[in-house]
Parts: sequence; structure tokens; C-alpha cells
Amino acid sequence: MAISDWPESERPREKLLKNGAANLSDAELLAIFLRTGMAGKSAVDLARELLMEFDGLTGLFSADQSAFSEVRGMGPAKYAQLQAVLEMARRALAEKMKSGDAMSSPQSVRDYLRLTLQGKKYEIFVGIFLDAQNRTIAAEELFKGTLTQTSVYPREVVKRALHHNAAAIIFAHNHPSGLAEPSRADEILTQSLKQALALVDVNVLDHFIVGAGSVMSFAERGLI
Repeated sequence: MAISDWPESERPREKLLKNGAANLSDAELLAIFLRTGMAGKSAVDLARELLMEFDGLTGLFSADQSAFSEVRGMGPAKYAQLQAVLEMARRALAEKMKSGDAMSSPQSVRDYLRLTLQGKKYEIFVGIFLDAQNRTIAAEELFKGTLTQTSVYPREVVKRALHHNAAAIIFAHNHPSGLAEPSRADEILTQSLKQALALVDVNVLDHFIVGAGSVMSFAERGLI
């Protein structure tokens, strides 16, 4: 049965307009994005299949074009639309971080990092450069690694901090394994970066690890 034949109170778009987006399931939200289903499947049915295929929204968002297009009914146009939506969300979160004190709105930082790093199949090391009022100057991907590790060079990080005339920095990297727990190597690296940046009067405020379902803060653990 097509969604247009459903009772109005059960149609995703009408539910969103009446109750707000937060009250819809992942499949219902995705169905609104898809707009239409295909022969024998409503948009909600197709959305559920996509979520099962990619193990949820995180997997879907991080899927490459080839994997996405292998799903019947999907193709380059839908993939481009999805990437555009994700990039708009990232930019909106980046604007929110730049508009105020990053340390007074840590949820904005977490949301940005989750959307940027969660679900990646390789490690990425990110730096968020801040001014003296902890406002975001820039967020950069500093290093890219493999499934299990990334080589991070303190000298290069110092150069980027000086380039931005940063007063402080927040680091983040993802764990493709999904576990948002720091390794001993992560702790040693963080201290090395902190010592190197202290020589040029740049404070390290935090280091986040992004896992499959959570974001861990070094500062909250007392590790900074």
C-alpha cells in the first residue's frame, strides 16, 4: 500500500508537521528524504531495508557511492542528495561552534564530531582551532590513517596552530572498531601534543574519541 493511502495520522510527513521531527522513527525520517518507494514497497519499507542493509543511520551516512548504489532503487542522484544533506548539517554545526564559546556548548562540538567521524572505516585525526575566547577559528582533518592507527606528528600540529594564530585547540579522532575508549598510545600522544603546543602558548582543552555509539572526552576523564 502506498503511503498516500495510509491514514493521514500515520503518514511520516504529516506526523512531522504535526508532532515535530524528533517524534519520528529513523525509518520515517528517511522515508521523507526518499520521497517515494518502488513497485511493491512504500518509502517506509525501502527506508527500513536501507537501515538494515547499512546497520542504521551511521552506516548509511558513511557508505560510499558504490555501496549505496548497489541497493535497488538507489543511485547517483539519491546519493548526491544524501551527501548534500549531511554536508549542510556539518556546516550548520560548524557555524554553531563558531558563534560562541566551544567549551560552554560542548554538545555542539560532540554533534559535529559525531557527524564528521562516526562510521568512518579508517582513523582520522581532527583539530579544532580556537581563539582566546574559545571561539572556533577552523576545524581541520590533520591526519588520516588506517583501520587501526594514525601517525600524528606534533611538529605539523604546531605549524597549523601557528598558521591559525590559535590560542587553544581541541583534538578528536575516531576508533573504527567502534569502542570509544582511549588506548595507552592515545594518552601518550595527547600528552606529547600538549607539551609541544605549550611551547608556543597554545592550550590543549580536550581530546575526543568518537566510537560507534558514543563520544568520550579526555577532559571529563581527567586525562588532560
